Amino acid sequence: MREKILDLLSGKKIDTQPAFSGLIHVTAEGIQSEGLIFHEIHKDAQMMARGAASTFKLSGLPSVVVPLDMYVEAEALGAEINFRENREFEFPQVKKAGLFESVKDLTTEITNNTEFLNKGRIKLVCKAIELLKKDIGNEVVIGGMIPGPYTLLLLVGDVAKMFIEMKKEPQAVADALFHLSSFLAEVGTAYRNAGADFITIHDMGGSPAFIGPSKYEKFVLPAEKLLIEKLPKPRVLSVCGNVTKSLHLLAQAGADAISLDQTVDLAAARMVLKDTLLFGNLDPIETLYRGDNVQVREAITRVKEARVDAIWPGCDLVIQTPIKNIKAMI
Repeated sequence: MREKILDLLSGKKIDTQPAFSGLIHVTAEGIQSEGLIFHEIHKDAQMMARGAASTFKLSGLPSVVVPLDMYVEAEALGAEINFRENREFEFPQVKKAGLFESVKDLTTEITNNTEFLNKGRIKLVCKAIELLKKDIGNEVVIGGMIPGPYTLLLLVGDVAKMFIEMKKEPQAVADALFHLSSFLAEVGTAYRNAGADFITIHDMGGSPAFIGPSKYEKFVLPAEKLLIEKLPKPRVLSVCGNVTKSLHLLAQAGADAISLDQTVDLAAARMVLKDTLLFGNLDPIETLYRGDNVQVREAITRVKEARVDAIWPGCDLVIQTPIKNIKAMI
């Protein structure tokens, strides 16, 4: 299956619709099976690799993804991360919003500092990818996940001021997003050089469903285009929310594949995304977390009939997702 997925990602026709994921799909069952503690696996390359591999080892799902949180790049830019040491199976968070008071401050910081790849956990993630490559690299596809430029801006910027700047100084916001795209392209390239087979751009906050089609077209789409141009192929763009009315904009981003969530009309998406691979869109909560074997299989039938190229969860898995439902997904 690894070879078939790689063929699919490279643009070749294959004889199946594989089930895998380029989003976070680590589970509590998998972490416990490895004797790991969740808050610790984000800070140790070996633990991160073991945690990421555990889903495959228990279920056979032929993919692994690192990092296992969305904040690696924000941390490299200076954000302080709360790893939730006192909360079992809860994902990290940025401790304090508004690291940069203005988008111009952010642009200045990126312009004056060229050592971001040596900061935070970026090298740790690269090491985890190398370990995964040695361990199960012949059996699975390895995904490196990065946030989109707008999502990253939301994590490190002062959101209230940023919305004002979007009205009063739109070029300054655009410049900041372009700088973030270049930074993220460096990170994604480092992950590929470490052994990742593809990169997923998880632009949750930059979805046109959340900021509106006009703001997406004006601010986010140009930055996503730049990021995708700079990243080595294959590149998957993952967006959240009901983007059915904005599919024509997503098609312009230049991604090799687009991953959509459970709120999107897949039949409409297939009609618009004729030249782009379409991945999706099992409901990670109602189907994969709360559902049973029958519900998972019914959902699989639905997405197959919509002619998706690969069956993906619509977003990151709930960490308590039962392994039995992931097996049913396969």
